[in-house]
Amino acid sequence: MTTINNLFDELPPDRRRQLTDIAVEVSLPRATRLFEEGRRADRFWIILNGQVALDQHVPGRRAAVVETLGRGELLGWAWLFPPYLWHLGAETVSRVDAVEFDARVIRELCESDPVLGRAMYRYVAKTVADRLHGTRTRLLDLYGPQSSSGLDP
Repeated sequence: MTTINNLFDELPPDRRRQLTDIAVEVSLPRATRLFEEGRRADRFWIILNGQVALDQHVPGRRAAVVETLGRGELLGWAWLFPPYLWHLGAETVSRVDAVEFDARVIRELCESDPVLGRAMYRYVAKTVADRLHGTRTRLLDLYGPQSSSGLDP
């Protein structure tokens, strides 16, 4: 699990202060829609407690939940990569307390400060890699061979 501590571990103390100075603690009630697929990604969160469901639009059906995030996890990375649009939607499953960051401010800091920028990109890349691995594991559970012999019972 990639957490805010992982990000802070990569930073010198003065850079940690920069991030904590611009962070905003938020409390979000259950069933709060945080963002929609295809809309502008202008912020991101690190979840302190509670759960958020990531969902994908399915034409003619209800959105499909593709992953649920919880304590210590990064919510949102589309803000870091042009064209800065969400690839999924997100809704709180329970009350969520989180640390919220303004994406534009963080992007500007990353551009002006290579140490902070490298740490942020590593943090987001690790998050993406961990989630990709988790997705592959779930796909194998759903569609992979059911036994190690390769033969059906």
